[in-house]
Amino acid sequence: MSEKKQKNDQVESDNAETKEVQNSENEIQNNAADENIQTDNDDNNNEVENNNEEENVIEQLRDEKLRLLAEMENLRKRSERDRVDSIRYGSINLARDILSLNDNLSRALDAIPEEEKNSKTFKNLTDGLKMVQRDFSTILEKHGVKKIDALNKKFDHNFHQAMMEIETNESEEGLVVQEIQSGYIMHDRLLRPSMVGVSKKTPKTKENNENEEKG
Repeated sequence: MSEKKQKNDQVESDNAETKEVQNSENEIQNNAADENIQTDNDDNNNEVENNNEEENVIEQLRDEKLRLLAEMENLRKRSERDRVDSIRYGSINLARDILSLNDNLSRALDAIPEEEKNSKTFKNLTDGLKMVQRDFSTILEKHGVKKIDALNKKFDHNFHQAMMEIETNESEEGLVVQEIQSGYIMHDRLLRPSMVGVSKKTPKTKENNENEEKG
């Protein structure tokens, strides 16, 4: 009886050890499985992070490319604008200098006495000077140089230079009533402002005194 009990105890002991071994193996397998899952999750997270980094790099490169293309386009437009300006305004200093020739022609015409302008000698001279002046103006206009139409126009500091104020009640205040020297533009740029006299209303006290004197 005692021997049978010993055998049963031995069997139970073996079963317990076997069960313990199985539990240990199961625990090891479960731990390994958990580690594999964690590893997979880490790998997935790393892959997502890598993808995000790659996308950020691609986006950064795309932005840099767009900025570079925009800068190149701006440079092309600026170069084209400079080229056009060089063609249009390359002779602006020369044009400004030769305007004095036209001024001298005008002074020569103005210097001829009124009573002599109808004489044969001065008439031929006057006609010759006027013809040269017309040709001169034609050449200037051919190269984009045009005279500023200033008389009876509202004073504009962009095109006119006021040299004096002229008191008058016959014109609206602030109008150009006298042109001392003609102004010119070259295409859309000011070449030389018109030197002008600008109208100014006569003070009432002065106007009343003049009326009293006339009365």
